[in-house]
Amino acid sequence: MASAAQLKALLQSHADGDDSRFHAVSLQLAAAEARNGHSELARELRDIVEKTQSRESKNNVRANLLHIAQPQGEVADLLTARQATVRLSDLILDGAALKHIRRVLHEQRELGKLKSHGLRPRQTLLLTGPPGCGKTLTASAIAGELGLPLFIVRLESLMTRYLGESAGKLRLIFDAVERTRAVYLFDEFDSIGIARGSENDVGEMRRVLNAFLVFVENHCGNSVIIAATNHGHLLDRALYRRFDDLIELGLPDMELAQRTFQERLAGQKNTRLSFPKLAKAAEGLSFAEITRVCEESIKEVLLHDRKSMTTADVLGVISERRLFLDRQI
Repeated sequence: MASAAQLKALLQSHADGDDSRFHAVSLQLAAAEARNGHSELARELRDIVEKTQSRESKNNVRANLLHIAQPQGEVADLLTARQATVRLSDLILDGAALKHIRRVLHEQRELGKLKSHGLRPRQTLLLTGPPGCGKTLTASAIAGELGLPLFIVRLESLMTRYLGESAGKLRLIFDAVERTRAVYLFDEFDSIGIARGSENDVGEMRRVLNAFLVFVENHCGNSVIIAATNHGHLLDRALYRRFDDLIELGLPDMELAQRTFQERLAGQKNTRLSFPKLAKAAEGLSFAEITRVCEESIKEVLLHDRKSMTTADVLGVISERRLFLDRQI
């Protein structure tokens, strides 16, 4: 039987519209029934909560997406909504990174269970790695897997030359983070997370960094915050303590490069390609560059009405891409 305190908490959370608290108390009731040997009733209670959470999550995503995608006032210049169509199966990652991401997703999907026991799921992530290794794609996949909207923080609009104004804009962003569950991506995070006391440190950036540390430390909502940088070594060391997980994404090794070629060129007919040879030739290229090579190779076949693609064709595109990249250095 539910205790008087539990019944009171259940009714009060419903009256206050506090869905998270309502679900947590409901799960506590289910756990109590299970301990009392009423396993069937406990299972039915858990099923009802899970169905309610699923329905509310879908409704909230639609409602909140409209709200944030067309925000009023200054926050309209600070967040860009992007549809998350990517899934984890679309990513090609090494085992360590994949393990970290799956753990984050698992904890987020069991958010109600963890919070009912006073535990907080992983929800602040730092992604590091060279350009083109899949940081933005990973953020999109996390949002897609969780059925949440993805919002990219426009850091160029965040930073101003006026004293204290940037920190004020950051507060607007975190107000949205607390109010609306979503995945919030701070891309190129080193622009504000640079180590305090470094030669590039300036007063306004230091104030923004200090504000970010406080906001993240006090984050108690259900949103996922992701910071991504190409220059993890430049970040202030205090930042690493504020994130629940550090996920390092690197350039593909031979095996991952070969898998990328195989998947990106899988739809080509009458084609016999030496994927090990392609992977060897693409050594040092990022996932994004290999994908670009595959797309350019497919376009060449289509535009010249060729019936098949050869290994030499793709090797030629790899060489062209390397020459282009060398000119950028």
